[in-house]
Amino acid sequence: MSPTGGTAPAAQAAAFPWDAVMALGLSTLRWRPRDVWAATPREIAAAAGLGPRPSGDALGRAELARLIAAHPDPETLR
Repeated sequence: MSPTGGTAPAAQAAAFPWDAVMALGLSTLRWRPRDVWAATPREIAAAAGLGPRPSGDALGRAELARLIAAHPDPETLR
């Protein structure tokens, strides 16, 4: 029985591609083993170029200057 009470068959989850992740992290990215094991699936996907990509143009100097002026750092950080 499914969690909703129906009798639909349960979806079978695909196995996590540990071999591919280890090859990417250790060989391609040259991460230390502890960094590979500490990375989240989202971080691994981003490092592999599989994650979401920023859209739009980068911030220009004028827009950056406007934002800095509008949101200055507190005096304690200077």
